[in-house]
Amino acid sequence: MTSPSDIEVFILGTAYPLRGGLASFNERLARAFKDAGYRVTIYNFSLQYPSFFFPGKTQYSTDSPPEGLDILSKVNSINPFNWLKIGREIRNRRPRLLVLRYWMPFMAPCMGTIAQIVKKNHFTKIVAITDNIIPHEARFYDSCLSKYFLKSCHGFIAMSKTVLDDIGHFDKTKPRKFYPHPLYDNYGEPISRAEACHRLNLDPSFNYMLFFGFIRQYKGLDILLQAFADQRFEKLPLKLLIAGEFYIDPRPYYRMIDELKLSQRIVMHDSFISNSEIPAWFCAADLIVQPYKSATQSGVTQIAYYFVKPMIVTNVGGLPEMVPDGKAGYIVEPEPKSLAEAILRFFSQNNPKNFVRFIKEEKQKFTWEGLVKTFEEFL
Repeated sequence: MTSPSDIEVFILGTAYPLRGGLASFNERLARAFKDAGYRVTIYNFSLQYPSFFFPGKTQYSTDSPPEGLDILSKVNSINPFNWLKIGREIRNRRPRLLVLRYWMPFMAPCMGTIAQIVKKNHFTKIVAITDNIIPHEARFYDSCLSKYFLKSCHGFIAMSKTVLDDIGHFDKTKPRKFYPHPLYDNYGEPISRAEACHRLNLDPSFNYMLFFGFIRQYKGLDILLQAFADQRFEKLPLKLLIAGEFYIDPRPYYRMIDELKLSQRIVMHDSFISNSEIPAWFCAADLIVQPYKSATQSGVTQIAYYFVKPMIVTNVGGLPEMVPDGKAGYIVEPEPKSLAEAILRFFSQNNPKNFVRFIKEEKQKFTWEGLVKTFEEFL
């Protein structure tokens, strides 16, 4: 019987020095494979996006490099000659498993071509973690690109049942499995609320709800601002934390804040939040709000579970799967009135200890060991 130490696993996706939740996920997955005894290499991007295509300020992390991981930054997302070279290299190295982290159709030509070449060794099993087969902000050519990518794989893992169904629209024959997004437990230990407020220079006498992550149109910050303008909130010691970098024009949002007279009740930090800063933002918050207009699954949800924070999410995509209504938080429709009622209900009527008790039990389901075992089923 082959032991894990005899098996090589390659992960093709973002990793340090690139930043963001995808990089953190791939690094944490690599550690989970290592903990199970496998030999692991991450094939990272030397060029992830052309600078004109990237909406943020920088693609690179300011955190320290992760220790103990073999990361090769050599994949160029827009250079077909590089795809041929990397495909042949991985094909010849013959890993038993190649994990592709597919999050947008832009990556389909690169990843699909590499995978097609690797398949020719008739040895490597190619399994994709698929995030967005159908993107939040779709373009006419996305379906063609996703179809090309899916043809290159032997099987798929989806972290929401919504995405699992999306895969079925493109491919009904290859094996596909569901495993929920594991906890982001790699951002450091929780800290006290008092310490978190101190680090962020927040008044601990207020309650705080948190909108976290890159700000894009589909994430519904405008819905949250309109909800928070409800006059009933003026009577509560409540402020909204907005922590994340704008990936769209921020001016309409700042204009909305001014017009709704919310500036005194909002703490805005419109820059990328590094991994080391994440515990302070989540531990200062009493409630995490995800007012998304569309969604597959969300890493923010799994950070909230790790830090044991109740959530309000909208009834879109895979979000309701992860946040049972009335147990881990509330599910609302993606419109201001429904969201405002749920926020008001949480801060004026409910004892959050009931949510906390459920979240502590529920979070035990979202393990990295379970995800590794799901990959092993393909082998």
